[in-house]
Amino acid sequence: MAPDVLEQTERTRLRRLREKGSYERDTINAVLDAMPLAHIGYVMNGTPSVLPTLQWREGDHVYWHGSSASRALRAMKGQQVCMTVSILDGFVLARSALHHSVNQRSVMIFGEAEQITDTDAKNAHMKAMFDHMFPGRWDSLRPMQVQESKATAVFRMPLNEASAKLRDAQPADDEADYALPIWAGVVPVSLQLGAPVSDPRNLAQVAPPSHLGHIRIG
Repeated sequence: MAPDVLEQTERTRLRRLREKGSYERDTINAVLDAMPLAHIGYVMNGTPSVLPTLQWREGDHVYWHGSSASRALRAMKGQQVCMTVSILDGFVLARSALHHSVNQRSVMIFGEAEQITDTDAKNAHMKAMFDHMFPGRWDSLRPMQVQESKATAVFRMPLNEASAKLRDAQPADDEADYALPIWAGVVPVSLQLGAPVSDPRNLAQVAPPSHLGHIRIG
């Protein structure tokens, strides 16, 4: 079966180093699912701004949330925004300064920020976020209160206009430079989850839950 490939647009088409680009939906989804931290570019009062936030994917949409009182989220509502998600995988050291690079996976998404206003839908999407980031945790928590749901804004945009950019390779030096006595190669970079640190105010009888072992990143 042929891969599902997004149509290139003027905003997503790579002009340089096009061989590093991908418009395959599975490639884009894999990056989004591996890294929850995102940055969203938007315009507020005529000034470009960038908001760091958490994102999660449900099918062919990407979601994010924040405070209903957030000026940034209010400025995004119904407007065109740009979300980027990046994962640094390694420093690439070449034989010349020019050819130093990084191995990385990144996605850029353009679209209109749509606010989810239905309370039941918001709660369902928040559960979906937990199911992705903290599998098994949602059902162990006390239920969301009405005021908490009102204080939370949830947004989404479709994954219709997006592209991925990836590099996973050794240095690409000038051919003549391979004869130089200079070390070159890749220094891997990775995110690691540490051992859970309990809140000192936990009740004495509360043990770390088994679902902590289900958290994944990168």
